[in-house]
Amino acid sequence: MDDWNKTPEGEDNTEGFTGDGLQENDAREESYGAWEEAGFTGDEAEKAKTFYGPAADDDYTVDTSPVHQADEDDFVIGKGFRLEEEPAPVSYPRTQTGSYGKKKKKKKRKGCLGSIIWILVILIIAGGLATGIIMAGSDLLGIGKNEICQVEIEKGSSTQQIAETLKEAGAIRFPTLFRLYSKLKGNDGTYQYGVYEFNTEIGYSGIMDLLQTEGAQAEMAEVRIPEMASIDQIAALLEESGVCSKSNFMTAMQSGTFKESFVGDIPVEKVHYRLEGYLFPDTYKFIKDDSVEGATRAIQQMLNRMDEMFTNDMREQAIEMGSNMHNILTMASIVEMEASGHPDEMPNVAAVFYNRLSWDEPKLLGSSPTAEYPYGDGRYDTNITEGLPPGPLCSPSLDAIKAALNPTEGFTATYFVTDSDMQFYYNNSLDAHNKTIADLKAKGKWIG
Repeated sequence: MDDWNKTPEGEDNTEGFTGDGLQENDAREESYGAWEEAGFTGDEAEKAKTFYGPAADDDYTVDTSPVHQADEDDFVIGKGFRLEEEPAPVSYPRTQTGSYGKKKKKKKRKGCLGSIIWILVILIIAGGLATGIIMAGSDLLGIGKNEICQVEIEKGSSTQQIAETLKEAGAIRFPTLFRLYSKLKGNDGTYQYGVYEFNTEIGYSGIMDLLQTEGAQAEMAEVRIPEMASIDQIAALLEESGVCSKSNFMTAMQSGTFKESFVGDIPVEKVHYRLEGYLFPDTYKFIKDDSVEGATRAIQQMLNRMDEMFTNDMREQAIEMGSNMHNILTMASIVEMEASGHPDEMPNVAAVFYNRLSWDEPKLLGSSPTAEYPYGDGRYDTNITEGLPPGPLCSPSLDAIKAALNPTEGFTATYFVTDSDMQFYYNNSLDAHNKTIADLKAKGKWIG
């Protein structure tokens, strides 16, 4: 028994190993120091010695995860035991929070926002298309229309020319649609020339049917209404051209019914002539018809042009200025009388008058031409009546209207005068203004 317990070196064989088992035990014992060098101490070292065998060197690692309950052979030293090479460490950049690890991708919010934008764009486009289709359909069918329209179709006019003529007369709104519908119906080349009068509620089909019959051979007159023309002068021009008599014109002008909404906004209780300043100066072709109805049609043509030239944007601009269409036309008429033919000076002249409306002195515009207006018992004379006159004194040009809407910004002058060469002189004080007049008189350029 004593011999059995001794090792070949004479040491006690307390573990009971012999032969190969003894060699394996020696190898295990040599590994204990490696476990201690690897940092295992106390109970941890004992556990490591018991379950894992030799410790790994720097190039190797062992699986330290809990083991499962298995057969007894699973824990026999040397049976199925192997060391695995440790994979190369992966280096991760520092995240925004300061920790290491894989960088988190930011959530893509643009995709959602982009989808919303596209949906809104599609809805807007769809809404616009729907509105356009409704408007085009109403125009084609004459829905919502109930106006008397008179047009002249000249001999040899093409469908395109006819469509444009109808648009200018207010009979249709979409010339291209009219041309397309005419082509689809096979009507191109079948239209007659002459003068036609009809109610716009008949729509495209009714207009085309009417134009396929010979129109009246009414006599036409081309009349130019000049800038700065007054109602009296316009009436005289129409009478001289044989369009209508002055009396019929005056009756239609004062009491006629017209489609433009701005006509209803005119303060008729204050002005002398209801439509003074509202008949846009331009060249027109009028049908000669000496009746109130004929005069009404001629006036309607001029109001149509004013409605076209004084746009909705311009009316909104007037409101933003604290004004309105009537006051803008009133200011424009004074600017026209002072600077007609000199559009570059009109914004400066308008600025002078606006400055006078806001200065501490009596708010007299002091415009000499206003004193010549024969009506209103001095209410139109800006030399004796403060503020704007009750209404326009003439038909202003588009340049004058734009100047009244856009006076020169930062222009501080409150006086101006012109010489015999129509050169403009501006001053900020009465003394400087009087000196300018004295200089012009000395040079023989004063026009009074």
